[in-house]
Amino acid sequence: MMARMYSRRDLIRATAVAAPFLSLGHAAPKVNSVVNGVMLGAQSYSFRDRGFDEMLQAMSQIGLGYCELFSGHIEPKDNKDKEAWRKSPPWDELAKFRKKFDEAGINLYAVNISFRDAWSDLEIENGMKIAKALGTNKITASSNVSTAVRIDRFASKHKVFVGMHNHSNLRPNEFARPEDFEEAMRGKSKYIAINLDIGHFTAANFDAVDYLNKNHSRIVTLHIKDRGKNQGANVEFGKGQTPIKEVLQTLKTKKYKIPANIEYEYKGADTVAEVKKCFEYCKAALA
Repeated sequence: MMARMYSRRDLIRATAVAAPFLSLGHAAPKVNSVVNGVMLGAQSYSFRDRGFDEMLQAMSQIGLGYCELFSGHIEPKDNKDKEAWRKSPPWDELAKFRKKFDEAGINLYAVNISFRDAWSDLEIENGMKIAKALGTNKITASSNVSTAVRIDRFASKHKVFVGMHNHSNLRPNEFARPEDFEEAMRGKSKYIAINLDIGHFTAANFDAVDYLNKNHSRIVTLHIKDRGKNQGANVEFGKGQTPIKEVLQTLKTKKYKIPANIEYEYKGADTVAEVKKCFEYCKAALA
């Protein structure tokens, strides 16, 4: 039987199909998840049911090219070991994590490091150094409002943007309301910024589209999820009251260069299948 001659187009197509399943030890093409000018990615917390390598493989399989790295994917699992890890980070290991992102063709856009009031100055400054070791100058943080003063000192020194992450619970010294972001940023450098979770913002009865338009220059990343108003539960995309389509269209029409990162939190079946559904919903919203 004669051997089949493959064209260059055949080889390119075969490589594209195989790329998500290649070993992470080999360089892969850059994963392109820009849709009509909007960067679509994921908070790797979406894949909290698996380890670091499996998370990268899932993102590659789905086709998500931007990652906001959940700290749980790189730090010790035992809470007793986390403080020691923050005080003396494994710099060589962090470099290896970064290399794996490069090999997978995924943009490590930001890392989640949730500075708290109880943290020492050493832990806070090391957070900036961890981001740099991972090759990014952006951090997202579920912090206390009052911690912003100390965070700013080290963020300014290391030129790392720290986006404060909001939840929906209206509690003192936590981020939920526009006023909480305003208080944290008042009198601080440009490095104290915003990581706006539009699902939590909606659940707390605030307008995500209006806030995006008024504060886009200070927003580092967006978290995309669907919740109802009045502390509504996390639900499948399109079944809640969060203005996902309107937010994505705003990014598209206003050309705001802010990644829209899917954060899968509702109770679904298979994680990869559910995140893929979220991704398809976002792509359709940008059509």
